[in-house]
Amino acid sequence: MALALLGSTALTAVTAHAADKEISWIYCGDTIDPVHTKYIKQWEEKNAGWKVTPEVVGWAQCQDKATTLAAAGTPVAMAYVGSRTLKEFAQNDLIVKVPMTDEEKKAYYPHIVDTVTFEGTQWGVPIAFSTKALYWNKDLFKQAGLDPEKPPKTWAEEIEMAKTIKEKTGIPGFGLSAKTFDNTMHQFMHWVYTNNGSVIDADGKITLDSPQILAALKAYKDIVPYSEEGPTAYEQNEVRAIFLDGKVAMIQAGSGAASRLKETKISWGITTLPLGPDAKGPGTLLITDSLAIFKGSGVEDKATEFAKFITSPDVQAEYELQGGAGLTPLRPSKKVDEFVAKDPYWKPLIEGISYGGPEPLFTDYKGFQNSMIEMIQSVVTGKAEPEAALKKAAGEIEAFK
Repeated sequence: MALALLGSTALTAVTAHAADKEISWIYCGDTIDPVHTKYIKQWEEKNAGWKVTPEVVGWAQCQDKATTLAAAGTPVAMAYVGSRTLKEFAQNDLIVKVPMTDEEKKAYYPHIVDTVTFEGTQWGVPIAFSTKALYWNKDLFKQAGLDPEKPPKTWAEEIEMAKTIKEKTGIPGFGLSAKTFDNTMHQFMHWVYTNNGSVIDADGKITLDSPQILAALKAYKDIVPYSEEGPTAYEQNEVRAIFLDGKVAMIQAGSGAASRLKETKISWGITTLPLGPDAKGPGTLLITDSLAIFKGSGVEDKATEFAKFITSPDVQAEYELQGGAGLTPLRPSKKVDEFVAKDPYWKPLIEGISYGGPEPLFTDYKGFQNSMIEMIQSVVTGKAEPEAALKKAAGEIEAFK
């Protein structure tokens, strides 16, 4: 029995040692990006005895899988997650802090660090970032008698141009996303941040029911007649597909639209998102995804080291400037400047960061998101007036903060 126990203990020690040399990574998507494959190998070569083992999990399941494993006490070392979930993970003691130095914080564009900050510290390492800009079809502008080189600068101009295009050409002037889908809320948040609005302040007070957001919701209502028929059937990528077919004149989209438009014959332009009456400057919703380091894996320190390597400036620039993924650079750099000079479409996607804002952090993010989507849909379909819809949603999301 003693020998058996000794053998069992030895086996356990070997297994534990092997586990200490492995960083398991839940990687969202269909395949591993070649840039990450390249740099995983490079990191392993410089860290003898260590292996990074990514597990590719589809977007719809990856975050739930990471959560389930952590809650069961068998966490992966690291997972790709939407930064909006970090607050919930932190409050449930499932992840470790990943504090940034002042130097690290200053390296990012403004407000990026806010997307991973809760209770004064950082809980994830940003790996993907997206902003939106306004794309317009110059051919449709011309057909409607509008100057194809002058896109709208304000909401009022945007609504009026959408109206003119719809009336003169019969083609929708604006692509509106209102499907029961997460990016329906994201699309609306771009309007919030182009009118100096906010959903929740730094002290946790709900600020949704404000004049700035009411104005955004009213503008949404006003543009519905000049958008595609049945907006509740479309999420942002489906709206983008209509734009790529030349069947809608204006959309809010990220860098992925620009790379796809290059393959079409459409004459198009891109500019910062139109501004609401209370705007202080160009804004956009700042969405980041992050690498969360899970508690209890036994390799937290090494996983943090790897996470910072795989998101370091040179690696990150190579990953995010490919174009097709729809990403915006996380940090300013000479390489980014070179890309902006070569492809000016990057400029408005970056300029919107100045007055942009993060995804609001809620403990029950899905509950918050669902209330926001219901609010938007009720106004878009005419089931509720903006004032009533806004007050209802503000009351509901109080419970989710």
